[in-house]
This record gives sequence, structure tokens and C-alpha cells, in this order.
Amino acid sequence: MRAARLIKMVLLLQGHPAMTAAELARELEVSERTVTRDAQALSEAGVPVYADRGRAGGYRLVGGYRTRLTGLARDEAEALFLSGLPSALREMGLEDAASAARLKVSAALLPSLRDAPDSAARRFHLDAPGWFREPETPELLSDVAQAVWDDRIVRARYRRSGHDEDVERELAPYGLVLKAGVWYLCARVARDFRVYRIDRFSAVSVSDERFARDEGFDLPGFWEERSAQFARSLLREEVTVRLSEEGARRLPHMMDRSAVREALETAGPPDARGWRTVTLPVESLEVAYSQLLSLGPESEVLEPAGLRVRLAAAAKRQYDLYR
Repeated sequence: MRAARLIKMVLLLQGHPAMTAAELARELEVSERTVTRDAQALSEAGVPVYADRGRAGGYRLVGGYRTRLTGLARDEAEALFLSGLPSALREMGLEDAASAARLKVSAALLPSLRDAPDSAARRFHLDAPGWFREPETPELLSDVAQAVWDDRIVRARYRRSGHDEDVERELAPYGLVLKAGVWYLCARVARDFRVYRIDRFSAVSVSDERFARDEGFDLPGFWEERSAQFARSLLREEVTVRLSEEGARRLPHMMDRSAVREALETAGPPDARGWRTVTLPVESLEVAYSQLLSLGPESEVLEPAGLRVRLAAAAKRQYDLYR
């Protein structure tokens, strides 16, 4: 533990002209007294750490000293490629590894490039969760993430949607996906690949046994295909609608974009007023009612008749309200 801290202290000083004891203590998460003892230990070991006395004093490396202790460990190298996702790293338990990796890379940079990490951080930040929802970290995420990184078999209890009882599964965890603030696990079960919401795991046991990873598995491609299948599976009803130009423009913001795009591409030409008739797959007539109601006079439902009657009644109520 102390050896790792001493290395980190050297790398911090290598990346800065000088640092105060308070700054080092904050970065190393120790007391200033511990910083003083560590600096003395480094000096005795031959690392030229010089202490500037006085109010504006601090610590610095003498004579352009540079350590060769910048080799990345595997977990640090893997975490480095996720270093633009601070909240995701924290939730997966990889924040320390990413911090160490960034520090080592920064220490290895030429002085003229030392500001590159700060420059990038000032220009890009990812906020993964959707609006109007409090992000929740699944309790078992860090255990699942560790199994993913180590290619270890997982035995899990999982609650399927619409079921009251948990099922037990033995999984080969291939990859994690963070979608709109929700964590998913892509895993192999027997010969099939499936997707699990991690917040539905009630228990996870990580085995010492490793699985042989299929190197041909493409996580982004698999997720894109499965998420498209899932979206299509939700669209169980159909409605026929006339849309004005404005209605056609606004519709993709209210319904499944790919379904709307396909419906517009297969629709016939617009009529004399510029209106087009399309058949749209929808999740349910109740959902379609809310979605199409927001289009107001830019859409007219033709079928089914019950939805048309309901929207007409809503339009009359709104007219009476504003009259």
C-alpha cells in the first residue's frame, strides 16, 4: 500500500513543477505529516525530492528527474479507455485504476503536453442518465463488472419482468452496457447470448472458474441488434394517421424513430394539401393516444375507429375549455 503511494507521489511531482504538502495530501488521501515522512523516505531511497521551506514552499523533483515507473497494469490500461466516463468508472469500481492510469500517462508526456488531460476535461463531459430521473447504481454492479473484466463464470439469481419468483442462471458475462442511466449485462447462457438488467439481480456469486471468450463476439453490434429487436417487440398495435408536413416533422420526437422513418418511407405521395397517410406500429392504443394528442391539429387518426373517437372527444373538451 505504501509502495504504491510512494510511486504515485513521484508521478505527481514529475507531472508538476512543485506541489505543496496540502496538495499532495489531498491527492494521496493522507495527512500532511505522512507526506513529509514519504518525501523523506523517497529522498533516502535516492529519489531527489527537494523540500522548499517557508509559507509558499512545497516539494519538487531536482534536476529534471524522471522515473521509469510508468508501465500500465492491465486493469489500468483497460480503465484508461473509459476515463471519459467518470460516473461509469465509479459505479463499476474502476475509479482508482483509471486515476492511476491517467497519472502514469500524464507523467510520461512531454512538458508541453502536460495540460492535455485538463484541456480535454474542460471540453468534454458525458452525463449518461436521462433527464428527470435520479441515477441509481445497482448494488451488485461492481461484482458483475469484476467478473466481466476477469472472464469469470457468474451464478446469479434474476427476476424476470412480469414474474414474481427469481430464476437461477449460470452466466458467462461478456460485456456491460450503460443505456440512459440503466446498466445491462450481455452474457452467454449455454450457447445463446442474452441481455439482463443488472438492477434485477438479487444475488451474484463470482466463480474462480474462467470461461473461454468467443473473440468474434462484437458487443456494440450485438447490443444494436438486440435493442432494435426489443424496440420492435414493444410495437404490438397499428394506427393509420394523416399527417401534415409539421406533424411528419414532429412525429419522430414522440414515437420510435426507426418505426416512424420506415412508415414515412413506405407511405404514398402527399395529397393536395401536403398531408400524408401512414400506418404506424405503436406500443398500445393508450400510448398512441398520448403521443398523437400532443400533435394537436397536425394529425388525424383514421383507424382504429375507437382511437379516432377518443381523440375527437379530447379535441372537443379542449375547444370548450379555451372557448
